[in-house]
Amino acid sequence: MKIGIVGSGDVAQSLGEGFIKAGHTVMLGTRDVHKKELSAWNKKSDKKRFIGSTTDAASYGQIVILAIAWHAAEDIFAQIRPEVSGKVVIDVTNPLVFEEGSPPSLSVGHTMSAGEIVQSNLPDSHVVKTLNIVNHKNMAFPKYHEGMPIMFVCGNNHSAKLATRDLLLDIGWEDMLDIGTIDKSRLLEPLCLLWIEYGVARNTWDHAFAVLTK
Repeated sequence: MKIGIVGSGDVAQSLGEGFIKAGHTVMLGTRDVHKKELSAWNKKSDKKRFIGSTTDAASYGQIVILAIAWHAAEDIFAQIRPEVSGKVVIDVTNPLVFEEGSPPSLSVGHTMSAGEIVQSNLPDSHVVKTLNIVNHKNMAFPKYHEGMPIMFVCGNNHSAKLATRDLLLDIGWEDMLDIGTIDKSRLLEPLCLLWIEYGVARNTWDHAFAVLTK
């Protein structure tokens, strides 16, 4: 499958490597195809990786991943809206605000979420929220010492969530749960803050959430 990733940072590259390992082809979408952060991506010549503009990646992908910094979202929406019409868009973003001397906070919450904002700005796409509650290094083929964590999925379109589930299976996720419509992003995005607080308290960034049953 052709995967278009809108974004080219650590999250985008980690997911891209995972999708390539799973047998897919990937195009990263960036505003600067020559930036030095892409040097490692460019050095590999496996004929399954490409770089283009954000609109190139959105057009390329049969499924499109939104992996951008939240402050850039509004501009990106305008650029990719026609290209992602009718497509599954997997939103892995968190609407984080960073202020010096303070831990990150959410720019929206309680009555709105980034997932809902993405869906409202891409009304002809099928937005699915997932993968926003783990380190980018563990988004694909996650390995943990004590079992497999759970990955939550939400979105308005059932078929889009099934397609997302298949893609998650491809990159090594085993325990996934559909928690409902896109407004459930209001639950997943604050969970990212809890993930951050745990990381600060325990000085680790390789943790994830699991659900234990008796």
